[in-house]
Amino acid sequence: MARIAGRFGRVEPRASARSYLLGLLSSVERKNCWKLAEQAGHVRPGPMLRLLRYARWDADAVRDDLRAYAADHLGTDGAVLIVDETGFVKKGHASAGVQRQYTGTAGRIENSQVGVFLALATERGRALIDRRLYLPEHSWSNDPERRRRAGIPEAVQFATKPRLAGDMITAALDAGVTASWVTGDEAYGQDPHLRPVLEARGISYVLAVACSTRVRINQGRTLVRADTAAGRLPATAWQRHSAGNGAKGPRYYDWAWIHIGTGNHRHLLVRRNKTTGELAFYLCWSPTTVTLAELVRVAGIRWSIEECFQAAKSHVGLDHYQVRHWTSWHRHITLAMLALAFLTAVAASAAPARTAERHHPARSNDPIPLTVPEIRHLLAVVFNPPAVTAARLLHWSTWRRHHQATARRSHYRRRSLHEPAG
Repeated sequence: MARIAGRFGRVEPRASARSYLLGLLSSVERKNCWKLAEQAGHVRPGPMLRLLRYARWDADAVRDDLRAYAADHLGTDGAVLIVDETGFVKKGHASAGVQRQYTGTAGRIENSQVGVFLALATERGRALIDRRLYLPEHSWSNDPERRRRAGIPEAVQFATKPRLAGDMITAALDAGVTASWVTGDEAYGQDPHLRPVLEARGISYVLAVACSTRVRINQGRTLVRADTAAGRLPATAWQRHSAGNGAKGPRYYDWAWIHIGTGNHRHLLVRRNKTTGELAFYLCWSPTTVTLAELVRVAGIRWSIEECFQAAKSHVGLDHYQVRHWTSWHRHITLAMLALAFLTAVAASAAPARTAERHHPARSNDPIPLTVPEIRHLLAVVFNPPAVTAARLLHWSTWRRHHQATARRSHYRRRSLHEPAG
């Protein structure tokens, strides 16, 4: 709070922000404004609602503080920037950017919002450091009235998800974040504009692409599909490497790389599942010579952002918001990211020194290092307010039921206006 306190001009929103963050770190099951206000001991959710919607503070400035905080605590050893998106399933059509679209969260087309995120991953941990709400072109960007109702600024125009990713990467580098690599899935690897942006900044990348991607081999003389190039590899071209540790130990795959283009630093990286034989492909570039092991490390670390999404949604309520406004979405998401970064920083500071036992857990009888879920559990006990009285519980129960009754009457009236007279 000391780091971001200056972003709030008045003491009231500053106090609300602290209560909001403590609520996100608490054991409250649903981390929306109602529940967070009750957890904070408020008699109504007004202060939390004003914090997200009407209070004067800049969520992007807090995002800048968060980004610097994460870089300070996670360090720069082996730093990789990771881009990916996640969905927030919603009802209705008033929430900024919502429409029926594919989201990996549900694994199908759903009525949802989609956020594009940037994560920083180092040897000490990983954290989300930037976010952009994707604004669909036809249903939102070109509808002035709908934009006005959702509070979308006029300066915000349609941008593809890879363009949003490129903007976040550029902003992080301009802010002094030190990272040598960028990685992302096919949605970003297939984009023809993101890779030149990274090359212009001298940032190496390992970006997933489809098997149908065409690459030039034989010093650029032959144009073939990626899977065709992989099919021509001899058995001796494959090497066994771990893509990093998973929940059940090292994730070993067979890997091969093929020089593509006319330079010495472009490669097609191919991963083969040792059990199923399934192939995955990555376009790689670096301004200097790198090893196959380094490309494998970066490819494997891409899954860190999925772990960030899971932790943020499970432990700090990234997707628990019940807001529709553009400003409110960015404020809640930023505070949730800050709560996750705090947990990650605590975990990094509590981690033991790197030893052989850390690389070979089966050889050690020591407990595992403190994890984000365990730290949040401990903090929830430390910051748990005094026992709530029966009167306070009944007060909030009555408030919720009155509010829900008002909403139900409104829905019934609206529905009756569209029904023919009996």
